[in-house]
Amino acid sequence: MPFQQPGVMALSKQNVLDAVGPRLRELRRRRGMTLADLAERTGINESTLSRLEGGSRKPTLELLLPLAEVYAVPLDDLVGAPRTGDPRIHPRPVNRHGMTHIPLSHPGGVMAHKLLIPPRPGVEPDLKTHEGFEWLYVIAGRLRLLLGDQSLVLKAGEAAEFDTQVPHWLGADGDQTVELLILFGKQGERAHLLVRTA
Repeated sequence: MPFQQPGVMALSKQNVLDAVGPRLRELRRRRGMTLADLAERTGINESTLSRLEGGSRKPTLELLLPLAEVYAVPLDDLVGAPRTGDPRIHPRPVNRHGMTHIPLSHPGGVMAHKLLIPPRPGVEPDLKTHEGFEWLYVIAGRLRLLLGDQSLVLKAGEAAEFDTQVPHWLGADGDQTVELLILFGKQGERAHLLVRTA
């Protein structure tokens, strides 16, 4: 076994642990969330979250797993595990509002997702607004897009872009799941992935 200077490994682990708190704080702020919002979403009390971000609480798996789920990031991103140089994304699907979002990019900047919307017969459209801008491209199926007072049907190969402050709703048109690629900024990411369902 090669010689290792005493304390080197411990220092390295301590440096990793020390970096977790600031990384968590930055993730939360980037998503426009308060500690109260995060406590409600994770079931972890605000005091614990505050101490975790401040570095006075040791990050444990029990604390980091719900945070990774809420932020929709791999656990490695929370602890700053070094990237291997492999550029491939390993997506983790997130189910929200009856739709499946599959992240195709790392957090920060414009987010790319694959979105699967199954047919939802009997579900009344509920138009939403939020800050941001959205671009989408239909891969398969037919997409029904309600945008303000317009009702549009997009087929595979068609794209649309719109200001998300205009009331909008996406749904499958017909009896097949619609697949689309969607790009949005951090406000759109928060609206699509982090807002609690009723």
